[in-house]
Amino acid sequence: MLRVGLTGGLGSGKTTVSRIFAELGAFVLSADEVGRRLMQPGGEVYAAIVREFGECVVRSDGSLDRKALAELAFRQDRAAALNRIVHPATVAAEKEWMRALGKRNPTAVAIVESALIFEVEKWGTAPGWPQYFDKLILVTAPEEVKIERVVSRAMSSRAADPAQRAALEQDARARLALQIPDEEKLPCCDFVVRNDGPVERTREQVEAIYLQLKTAADPALAQAPVPDRHKR
Repeated sequence: MLRVGLTGGLGSGKTTVSRIFAELGAFVLSADEVGRRLMQPGGEVYAAIVREFGECVVRSDGSLDRKALAELAFRQDRAAALNRIVHPATVAAEKEWMRALGKRNPTAVAIVESALIFEVEKWGTAPGWPQYFDKLILVTAPEEVKIERVVSRAMSSRAADPAQRAALEQDARARLALQIPDEEKLPCCDFVVRNDGPVERTREQVEAIYLQLKTAADPALAQAPVPDRHKR
């Protein structure tokens, strides 16, 4: 099995790229989805968050108030405390997913989609995580494109308001500033998807990369004879 890390900054379009990989046949796991599952009531991560941040982050139905939690984490400089709780548990779950998948399907291409593959090592919340993967893919786009995507997504269900847009832009820039710039990640990655144009162009890049990943995951494909199209 081939273990692949798919990363990129906020608004880079990782979800679009991972969806294309899944359509092509790869097995894809979203770190965000893992984190949300771990933060459900009854789990150790949920309990640790409530101990750390208090009942102010708990809704009346017992679920976590993610907006209040984000406010504390990103605007009151408590992100490190949240990361120390969530990141190790998320990485452990991702490793277990890959282990189980490899046991069932030894030639699978297993892709973990996560914005923070490099950051968790830098912050010390999951040392050695980038080195765990056989291949790393970076999804990139210009910063202004990333910010516009984040803002448009947040405002998709509400009327455009200049003050709200400005606040969302400020928040997006602050979150991006916490992440390692693409320029620093590029030398560490095996493949790059430049996601700043039509989705058809993005798909072409992903298809070319997936062919290489599939061949690396299943050596038999590399040894298979190429059909002679002229032979009748």
